[in-house]
Amino acid sequence: MSEYVIEMLNITKEFPGIKANDNITLQLKKGEVHALLGENGAGKSTLMSVLFGLYQPEAGVIKKDGVEVKIKNPNDANDLHIGMVHQHFKLVEVFSVLDNIILGVEPGKFGFLQRKEARKKVMELSQKYGLQVDPDALVENISVGQQQRVEILKMLYRDNDILIFDEPTAVLTPQEIDELIEIMRGFTKEGKSILFITHKMNEIMAVADRCTVLRKGKCIGTVDIKDTTKEELSRMMVGRDVSFAVEKKPSNPGKTILEVRDMVVPSKLHKNNAVKGVSFDVRAGEIVCIAGIEGNGQTEFVYGLSGLEKVTGGSIKLCGNDITHAKVRDRSKQGMSHIPEDRHKHGLVLDYTVAENMILQSYWKPEFQNHGFLKKHAMMEYADRLMKQYDVRSGQGPITIARSMSGGNQQKAIIAREIDKNPELLIAVQPTRGLDVGAIEYIHKQLVAERDKGKAVLLVSLELDEVMNLSDRILVMYEGEIVGELDPKQTNVQELGLYMAGAKRKEANAE
Repeated sequence: MSEYVIEMLNITKEFPGIKANDNITLQLKKGEVHALLGENGAGKSTLMSVLFGLYQPEAGVIKKDGVEVKIKNPNDANDLHIGMVHQHFKLVEVFSVLDNIILGVEPGKFGFLQRKEARKKVMELSQKYGLQVDPDALVENISVGQQQRVEILKMLYRDNDILIFDEPTAVLTPQEIDELIEIMRGFTKEGKSILFITHKMNEIMAVADRCTVLRKGKCIGTVDIKDTTKEELSRMMVGRDVSFAVEKKPSNPGKTILEVRDMVVPSKLHKNNAVKGVSFDVRAGEIVCIAGIEGNGQTEFVYGLSGLEKVTGGSIKLCGNDITHAKVRDRSKQGMSHIPEDRHKHGLVLDYTVAENMILQSYWKPEFQNHGFLKKHAMMEYADRLMKQYDVRSGQGPITIARSMSGGNQQKAIIAREIDKNPELLIAVQPTRGLDVGAIEYIHKQLVAERDKGKAVLLVSLELDEVMNLSDRILVMYEGEIVGELDPKQTNVQELGLYMAGAKRKEANAE
């Protein structure tokens, strides 16, 4: 019997213009959490997609329990008890939770679906692993954390014992991350083996037994977590030392850029308002952060601010101009840039090229069009400049289709476009979600640079370290209201957490 439940030996996978996996060997032991670490675009998701049967490698072999296997598609992977939770969930939004879990392996008798049996098994799994879900809820109506639970239950329903988690914590709150780490520990105690793709050093140190590091498609090495440090892993991943601290001078706020007064935004999920009478200012030369646990109105607040949703009460002023009911393009023209929470839904047109995505908010300007016809050469030059400046990596440069790039490089493309507009107000929502330490360091520097240029930056983040390190002022949002204003220099993560959980309310403007 082999020591390893899964062996990927000398795997090579190529795409047009890029060798995503170059002769990579990865070996997974029974009952271990094996982390796969690497920069955005290093080839981690590609390697796991090869194991799950979504891609066929050009070279190399896969062994399960020492025996060579051929995995031509995800059904073959499921037959071998290999399951995968994808970074961007593979769920049917208009189906219920139960229907999503059993899709493809529906229990039937004489051609009829046995929903009762399926529901019983799902609820038993849900209880056993602490993955509470409502089986009748529609997926489009549940939170991202709940959707992830559905993905995990999908794997467990199929009796998978080799579990692949691709960036599982990128969209979770700190509390949900702690829960997931406990769930993963529970899986390994039962003898399940986990492959865990992540960028987050703290999580690797907390839950992984071993870690394999990839850089630019090549395997740098495999290390035991007990024998290494965060700094050493970062160096292996990026090829240089990475600073975990955000370097910034004290802020020097100037005139008020954004004025929000008594803002109200309705909720799509229930009759109550999602945002209830929120008021605050953001001035030039400061980073104001809205912190809060997901689902407390931040998303609707940003939609109202950026024009994606109608505001039903209050007013918004940008540089002294009332933009409460202005169109999205008008807000953009008046100096607002928006790095959205959902890069696929609101940040990019995935089937457009990088060049086309880079000019989404400026294609009507004379430098990019002439009598309604796009100037392709100018587009390419502009996209090429931004890609070099912001280190956006892709197989075919500006003509790469956005969908084919790694999540981190998609994010960098959006940030390049939004900052290059030279806005007066930059709204950055979860700007480093799903990014590696090198990219996070770079984006934090960009946000601080915008502040130091005298721009107003409104940051919305769930990452407590990011909130504490980047902000000049912190506003805590709970149940659609601002319940506290904190100075990051005079508070700590524990106090911030209490405000975020609603345990500690005070007037935002109280001294």
